[in-house]
Amino acid sequence: MKGKQELRTYIKKILSDMSEDTYKKLSEEISDRLLSSISWKQANTIALTISRGREVDTNIIILQAWKENKTVVIPKCDPQTKEMEFRRIMSFDQLEKVYFGLLEPKIAETNAVNAKEIDLVIVPGICFDTSGYRIGYGGGFYDRFLMNFKKETISLAFSCQIVDNIPKEAHDLPVDKIIMECGVITCDA
Repeated sequence: MKGKQELRTYIKKILSDMSEDTYKKLSEEISDRLLSSISWKQANTIALTISRGREVDTNIIILQAWKENKTVVIPKCDPQTKEMEFRRIMSFDQLEKVYFGLLEPKIAETNAVNAKEIDLVIVPGICFDTSGYRIGYGGGFYDRFLMNFKKETISLAFSCQIVDNIPKEAHDLPVDKIIMECGVITCDA
């Protein structure tokens, strides 16, 4: 079995080899599947990250959320404490580039949103197993946040990001569902 770092490197290579056309097409298919789901329709406040690189494109999702008058909240991470808070954005202009090229909310232009107000968290990751466990980017921000979050969690993934087994640690928390271009996995962890 591969370790977390090996899996991270392996899947990143597969994603980087994906053509731009395939990336756009599959991102749209995944977005369409999310946007037509009951989970999406029932949620008023959606938490997600601004995608970068070969992550499923979340810009489409954010634009649709605004069209539907949903509240969009984006994480602001504190690298010292390894904690994050979600802040409401109403425009992409309220974002700034921070460490590792991540786009995060500008504190002066956004308001923090209490976790209890969030209906759905779209959890990022590099690879996933069918039990809903994931390998993220190594900061542990989402695992810390999700320890106290009791509502629905979904990850968006290309089918090539699904692996047989993710090595688990005590603090790892699975997501409830994984939405891919070819279907939805309801996780059984």
